[in-house]
Amino acid sequence: MAFEFKPYTPAPEFKTQAAYFSMEFALDQALKTYSGGLGFLAGSHMRSVYELKQNLIGISILWSFGYYDQGRNEDQTMRADFRQKSYSFLEDTGLVFPITIHDTEVMVKALYLAPDTFGTAPMFFLTTDIPENDFISRTISHHLYDADTAARIAQSILLGVGGGKLLDLLGVNVDVYHLNEGHGLPLAFYLYEKHGRQLAEVQKRLVFTTHTPELAGNEEHPMSLLEKMSFFGPVPADEVRKVARVENDALNYTLTALRFSHIANGVSKVHGDVANEMWGHYEGICPIIPITNAQNGTYWRDKTLHEALEANDDAALKARKRELKQEFFKIVADQTGTLLDPDKLTVVWARRFAGYKRADLILHHFERFLKIINDADRPVQVIWAGKPYPKDYGAINLFNSIIRRVKGQKNCAVLTGYELALSAYMKKGSDIWLNTPRFPREASGTSGMTAAMNASLSLSIADGWIPEFVRHGENGFLIGHTDINQPDNVKDDIEATNLLDVLENEIVPLYYGQPDQFLNIAKTAMREIEPEFGSNRMATEYYQKMYNVK
Repeated sequence: MAFEFKPYTPAPEFKTQAAYFSMEFALDQALKTYSGGLGFLAGSHMRSVYELKQNLIGISILWSFGYYDQGRNEDQTMRADFRQKSYSFLEDTGLVFPITIHDTEVMVKALYLAPDTFGTAPMFFLTTDIPENDFISRTISHHLYDADTAARIAQSILLGVGGGKLLDLLGVNVDVYHLNEGHGLPLAFYLYEKHGRQLAEVQKRLVFTTHTPELAGNEEHPMSLLEKMSFFGPVPADEVRKVARVENDALNYTLTALRFSHIANGVSKVHGDVANEMWGHYEGICPIIPITNAQNGTYWRDKTLHEALEANDDAALKARKRELKQEFFKIVADQTGTLLDPDKLTVVWARRFAGYKRADLILHHFERFLKIINDADRPVQVIWAGKPYPKDYGAINLFNSIIRRVKGQKNCAVLTGYELALSAYMKKGSDIWLNTPRFPREASGTSGMTAAMNASLSLSIADGWIPEFVRHGENGFLIGHTDINQPDNVKDDIEATNLLDVLENEIVPLYYGQPDQFLNIAKTAMREIEPEFGSNRMATEYYQKMYNVK
């Protein structure tokens, strides 16, 4: 029986047909197609698309080995394991079609995730790991963010060209193509060829979200390599140089996406300013507006906690929070052998491990840190988790160094396997959600939103989305940051002091000495985080400010 694409009937206010291209989606613990925040964000977006019944299709890649499974070596340090994944809930569409990579025909199979499976937009996942391909071609869809440059370029072609071609084969008349980051940029050249090599026709249909000011997130490669890899399809490289205004014979994905789109967005108000500073002086770019990232409350919030909040039942709320801490601490004990106390103040740092996020900032003044956490009357429990990129040896060494430094500390633990399920346990089982990036390098950072939904208060550098929400001492806590022109070691020294000052002099006395006031701050955060930072708002803004604007 031939595959028939019949998703739900869209709501009339969201009738514009959109297609959303993302290299990763965190939709459910069972589906290992994500690495970190970008995937968590895209997953929440797809859930809100379903709740709002928006006319949007998600396009991604089915990673045969996922990102990686984070395990432990004998000495408890982390190990990256790669195991092949299998998913019975993805429907084989029967669609197998060719795309060109490195002047070679590569066959692509499309699998379908129906909306009702996880409560998401209708979604298609592309794979080259099929018998029709040779071994090298099969490996294109093996590993998310492959360390090999040529493989990563091939993955971009698979996402952009494969996704564009699939939609054409399905007969979907797409009004707006949305590139979530620059990974799917070959879509722009696919559309350029499809629409008679008229840039204006591509710009009518393409929108773009830039997620990071980090260099690694704004990919750039020599034109000669991209041409050799068939990145531009049948479009001649000299024409690309002209229409994309290529400088120094290297193509920047972000800059090119900004030139091929009619509108783009940064992912917080701060990041909107940073993105305009980074790219605004280049000729031919589209406007960059801020649409702050958000998370899906239906998926992330604990139902019982919110029932207690709505009933204004403080006793029930405190009891449920204590239960959630106990559930989380069972995982900590199982992984590490560390027994934690649900009545003690618990601080969590958990997100993708990258150097600029400074997982170890709280340890910078180590003797003071030990004094705070081991206080006999008012102890503090601190827990870390996160996945470094498997080839980022600096981040892996940082992860392992934290394990070594806090080894033997009864109030500390470092967890492995930071994915959707563990993330939920950590947000629900923490009192303080710690966020310590180097300002202004965190474009958004959304984990604190889902923590706030679960009565966990942000203690954060005022970066990304944080300045739009946190009012110090009212619904969270801020760590003062230094002038951005200071050397990194000076920033770390001052900001680590500021962090410990707030923790020791404000949060600890409040939690132990004024528990009702601490609870009131947590309740304020729970009430205020939605709908402003719920992804239904974000998904609606995309339609209002990007999809329906030409």
